[in-house]
Amino acid sequence: MDTTLTPGKTSVNVTAPQQLRVIKRNGDVVAFDASKIAVAMTKAFIAVEGDNAGASSRIRDFVAQSSDAICEAFLRRMPDGGTLHIEDIQDQVELALMRAGEQKVARAYVLYREEHARARAAAGDDIEKPHPTLNVTLPDGSRRPLDLGRVETLVFEACADLANVDPQKIVDDSLKNLYDGVSIDGVATALTMTARTLVEKDPNYTYVTARLLQDNLRREALSFLGVAEEATFSDMAELYKPAFKAYVAKGIEFEQLDPRLAEFDLERLGDALDHTRDNQFTYLGLQTLYDRYFIHRDDVRYELPQVMFMRVAMGLALNEDDREARAIEFYELLSSFDYMASTPTLFNSGTQRSQLSSCYLTTVPDDLDAIYSAIRDNALLSKWAGGLGNDWTPVRALGSYIKGTNGKSQGVVPFLKVVNDTAVAVNQGGKRKGAVCAYLETWHLDVEEFLELRKNTGDDRRRTHDMNTANWVPDLFMKRVFDDKEWTLFSPSTCPDLHDLYGAAFEKRYQEYEEMTRNGQLKLFKRVRAKDLWRKMLSMLFETGHPWITFKDPCNLRSPQQHAGVVHSSNLCTEITLNTSVDEIAVCNLGSVNLAQHIVDGKLDGKKLKKTVRTAVRMLDNVIDINYYAVPQARNSNFKHRPVGLGIMGFQDALYAQGIAYASDEAVEFADRSMEQVSYHAIEASSDLAAERGRYESFDGSLWSQGILPIDSIEKLKQERGEKYIEVDTSTTQDWDRIRDKIANQGMRNSNVMAIAPTATISNICGVSQSIEPTYQNLYVKSNLSGEFTVVNAYMVNDLKERGLWDEVMVNDLKYYDGSVQPIDRVPEDLKAKYASAFEVEPRWLVEAASRRQKWIDQAQSLNLYIKGVSGKKLDVTYRMAWFRGLKTTYYLRALGATSVEKSTVERGTLNAVGNGSAPSAQPAPSPQASGEPSANREPRGIEDFLQGKGGQRAPSAGDIDDLGCEACQ
Repeated sequence: MDTTLTPGKTSVNVTAPQQLRVIKRNGDVVAFDASKIAVAMTKAFIAVEGDNAGASSRIRDFVAQSSDAICEAFLRRMPDGGTLHIEDIQDQVELALMRAGEQKVARAYVLYREEHARARAAAGDDIEKPHPTLNVTLPDGSRRPLDLGRVETLVFEACADLANVDPQKIVDDSLKNLYDGVSIDGVATALTMTARTLVEKDPNYTYVTARLLQDNLRREALSFLGVAEEATFSDMAELYKPAFKAYVAKGIEFEQLDPRLAEFDLERLGDALDHTRDNQFTYLGLQTLYDRYFIHRDDVRYELPQVMFMRVAMGLALNEDDREARAIEFYELLSSFDYMASTPTLFNSGTQRSQLSSCYLTTVPDDLDAIYSAIRDNALLSKWAGGLGNDWTPVRALGSYIKGTNGKSQGVVPFLKVVNDTAVAVNQGGKRKGAVCAYLETWHLDVEEFLELRKNTGDDRRRTHDMNTANWVPDLFMKRVFDDKEWTLFSPSTCPDLHDLYGAAFEKRYQEYEEMTRNGQLKLFKRVRAKDLWRKMLSMLFETGHPWITFKDPCNLRSPQQHAGVVHSSNLCTEITLNTSVDEIAVCNLGSVNLAQHIVDGKLDGKKLKKTVRTAVRMLDNVIDINYYAVPQARNSNFKHRPVGLGIMGFQDALYAQGIAYASDEAVEFADRSMEQVSYHAIEASSDLAAERGRYESFDGSLWSQGILPIDSIEKLKQERGEKYIEVDTSTTQDWDRIRDKIANQGMRNSNVMAIAPTATISNICGVSQSIEPTYQNLYVKSNLSGEFTVVNAYMVNDLKERGLWDEVMVNDLKYYDGSVQPIDRVPEDLKAKYASAFEVEPRWLVEAASRRQKWIDQAQSLNLYIKGVSGKKLDVTYRMAWFRGLKTTYYLRALGATSVEKSTVERGTLNAVGNGSAPSAQPAPSPQASGEPSANREPRGIEDFLQGKGGQRAPSAGDIDDLGCEACQ
C-alpha cells in the first residue's frame, strides 16, 4: 500500500505489505500499517532536533528508507503473511536507529516507549482482555479466540518450583510469535520453542520446555482415548486414572497390548499413578519417549509417560503372585528414575510381542549349512531389536583345504560381507539397520584381513561398512607383545581345540602347535612379530574405529560358568560375557541403576541403593520367563542359566553431587565402593530369589557353588596369567563372608548378575550422564532423531552462579570453546578440575576407575576410551594398561589427533555457536571424527604416520557418544 503522511512538515511515501497483521497490546489484531513506523521515527527525530526536523530531506529520506527496510525484513520473515506483535515492530525501529548511528534519537525513542509502558501499567491496561481477538483454529477447522488465561496457566504451572525461570517472559515472547488462525498445536509449539531458546541461559528451562511439550502429548492421547479434549498439569491428578483404564482397553482392542493386562486390578494401579513425576523430564528425555517409545496407532501416540511406566511394570509382573503389588513396586522404581530398564524392555513389556532381552551371542560353526543357519538366526534376532555378537573364530581360514570339494576356502571375510548386508536388509521394522559385531581371535590366520574390514579403501567386496568388529585377544598374545616375541597365526581347521582353550591350557597347546610348524607337521600358518600385529591392531582402531580390543582370558578365567562352557565373544557393546556353543545362543537382559538418584546429602545412600537393587534384580529375573525368543537355542540357554546384567548410569552426575572431579583418586575410590555395594546387594538379591524360586539349572559346579565370588576370581586370573602381568586392587569393605554363606545355603537364581551397558538412550530419558562416561561437553546442541536439544551442565551452571560468574559472556565463551571451561581465565581452578570434559580427563583415570569396578562384576563393562593428542605410544600405553589392570573388554576409541586445529587459527565470529551434535548413525559405527576414520578429503595414514602422531582430526561432536545404531543395550 502507498501511504503519504505529514507529521508536521514531513511528507514521505512508504510501501508496506498488506498481508501482515499486528497484535496490539490489548490482544486485538489489526492490519499492518507501515505509515505508523514512519510516524514513530519522525516523532523521535522531532523530540531530539525540534519541529523543523520533519522538513529535513535527510531525515525524510532516512525515515522512508528505514521504513521500507523494516517492511522488507518482515516480508522475508513471513513471505506468506502472518501476525506480528507491536513490541516486535518497535524493536526493529529501535534497531534501525541504532544501526544508522542515530544514538540520541534512538535513546529518545526508548525513553518514549518506557514512558508509555509505565503509563499503561499504572492504568492496568497492558492486556485488557482475558480472551483477546487473536483466534486459534481447532482440529475440525472451526475457530475460537485464544484463551490467554489457559496459556498463562500452562506456563506458570510449567515454571512452578523451578528457580531462575521467568514465566511471564515465556508468555510475552510466545504471543509475539502467534498469528491469527494459528492451530492449537501451533500455540503449544510456540510456547515450547520459546522456552527451549532460554535453556542456555538457565538449565531449568529444559524442564519448563518438557512440561510445555506435555500439553501436546496430553491433548493427543486424551482426545484419542475419549477422556478429555485437553488438560493442564493439575487436571492430570484426576485424569490419569481414567486415561490409563481407557488406554488398556484400546491397546488390547488394537492387538498391541497383552490381553492379560486387563486382568489386573486397574482401579488399584490407576490410583498408584503419580502425575507429578511428569515434571521430572528434561526436554530431550520427554521428546525421546514421544518419538521412539510411546505406543501409537495411525501415528497417534495414545500412551502417556506414567502410563508407559505402568505398562512396563505390569508386563514384568505378569507371573508374580501379587501382581498388583509388584507392578506398583516396579512402577515406583521406573517412574522415579531410580532404575531404568533397557530399551527392548521399555519398547515391548506388556505388549503382544514381549521381546525384552538386549543381547544375543552366538558361535558360528565351520560348516556351510551351519554358517547360513547362523546368519538366519542373526536375521530373526535382529528383527526383534536384539543386539548381536557373533563368534567367527571356528570358521577355517583363507587357503584351508575343503574336503568336500577338494578345493580351498575363501576364509571368513566373504561370509562377514553377507552378515553385513543381512544387518542392513533386516532393518528392525524400518527403525534402523540391524546391529551386529563379529569377533575373531588374534591367532586366526585371517586376522590381518579382519583388521581391515572397516577401511574405506581396498576391494569393497571384502569390506563391511555397516557392522562392528572386535578382536578376541588371548593373554599369551599380550605377553608376546610385552616381551617382544613372535606370534603364529593358524587356521582353526588344523587347530580346532584352541577355540575352546584359555589360560595355561591355551598356552600349552598353542606352543605345541608352534612346535608342529617347526617340525613340518603343520603347513598352513604364518609367523609375525607380535608387536607388529599389535601396532596394526591399534592403527586400524584409530583409523576406522575397529576392531575393538577385548580380552579372552579374563572373560573366561573369571566367569562363574566356566564349568558349563566357554566365553567365545562379547556382545555388540562389549559388556556381556556368556558361554556360547552350537547348541546355545547366550541371552542377556539389561537394566541400570541411576547412581545420581542415590546420592543423598552428598554421599551414597546405601539403604536406598539396596532397595533399588533388590527390586531391579527381581525385574530382570522376570524378563527371562516372560521374554519372547525368536530361536529355540536362545530360549534353552536362557532358561538353563538365567543370566542378567544389572549396570549403572549417572556416574558422572554422582561425582558432581559429591563435589568430586573425575580425574582424581576420590573418583576412583567412589567407583570402587559404589560398585562394591551394587555387587553386594545384587548377588544377595539373586541368592534370595533362589531361596524363593529355586536355583538356576546349571548352578552345581559353578564358581558360585564353590564359594568363589567375582572378587575372589581375580586370584585365579593372577595365577594363570602370572603375577608380573597383572596389577589389580583387591580391597573390600563389605561382609562378603556372609554372602558366601548365604549362597552355600540358598544357591543363586542367576548364573550372571552384573554388566555395565552404555545406556545412551535411557540416560537421556532420565536426564543424567550415560553409564560410566565423563561429561562430553558442558554446553552443546545434541542432534538426534528427535531433533536438536541444547544441553547445559546444570551442576556447572549452579556452581558458576554461586560465584557470580554465570552471565552472557560466560555463555558465549563456552560456545566458543565447545563447552570447555579450561581456556576461560576467570573460571577458578577447582571448577576447571571438576568440570573437565571427556578429552580433558587423562585416559589412565578411565582405566583405573574401570579396573576398580571390574573386580566386582561377573560380566564386563562398556568402556569408551577418550584420548586427546593421540599417538601410537599413547594408544599402546592405554590399551596395555587396560589389560594389565585386569579389564575384560574395551569399547569405542574416541581419539583427537595430535595436530587438531587450534581455535585461535579460525575467525572467532564463525565459532560463536554451540557445537552441534551429530545424529545417531543408522549403523553401529562411530562417526569418522570420533574414531579417526579417513574422511573423503584425506588419505588414510599408514602405520608409521600413525605411530608418529601425524595428521589431525576435527574434534568429535557432542552427539558422537551415543551414535550407535543399536539401542538394545541403551
